[in-house]
Amino acid sequence: MRIIDTHLHLIDLDRLHYPWLDGEPALKHSFTLAQYKAQAEPAGIEAMLHMEVDVAEADQQKETDWVTSLGDGVIGAIACCRPEHETFPAQIERLAANPKVRGLRRTFHFTPDALPQQPDFAANIRLLARYGLSYDLCCLPRQLPIITRLAAQAPDVQFVLDHCGVPNVRDRELDPWRADIEALSALPNVACKISGVIAYGHRTEWTVDDLRPFVEHAIDCFGWNRVVWGSDWPVCTLTADLAKWVAATHQLLEGTSEDEKIALLSRNATRIYRLAAEG
Repeated sequence: MRIIDTHLHLIDLDRLHYPWLDGEPALKHSFTLAQYKAQAEPAGIEAMLHMEVDVAEADQQKETDWVTSLGDGVIGAIACCRPEHETFPAQIERLAANPKVRGLRRTFHFTPDALPQQPDFAANIRLLARYGLSYDLCCLPRQLPIITRLAAQAPDVQFVLDHCGVPNVRDRELDPWRADIEALSALPNVACKISGVIAYGHRTEWTVDDLRPFVEHAIDCFGWNRVVWGSDWPVCTLTADLAKWVAATHQLLEGTSEDEKIALLSRNATRIYRLAAEG
């Protein structure tokens, strides 16, 4: 079954700087498109969106220019941005001029909780609607209520929650995550990405049953028309290779209809990220 990967990271240490990798030595080396495709093609992944990798701020445009020039199955990119800056309107105009930029992201893992609550931040996010760009939300579980308020302030913008909201899979910490996901899903302009969850499980001993309550709850809340799939490669390699995550996904989808599988694995991505039909 055809898969569109909405969350591929490429790392090139010779080209770009990644300050956060100092805290992740297992990921602090280059991960190339050729390496990814050697695993992705046998798994049925036919197209992919590159997800920004939180490069040094001075390298943001350089990363976007690089990944959108790749081709070879990379049909679009979610670019890094800084909505808190007064220069954001100029940044978004520059990024929107690139037809392969499908959306933007600014991760909140390492930022103060006050950042996405600033009035200027929400006002700048609302500008995305003018350009038809989506916004990926990457936050810690405790930040889910904050990003729910943010998404509510930009009802004309399409948001996508990355990694099911980064739940604590390892400790099976379902609450208050479940209630927060349900509250976020009540906003019709938010979708959810089934990705990343294996990275939050046990580094060596996770099972599909460990993932199931988190994935199933996310799908139950958002419904089959508001979920997309992502590999989170190479972050997923902290706990499993790409083939194992794809296999786990198919196990999680056992008993669902073919239409539901197509919706998650490709059709919704085409609509939500406004991809060309042949992509």
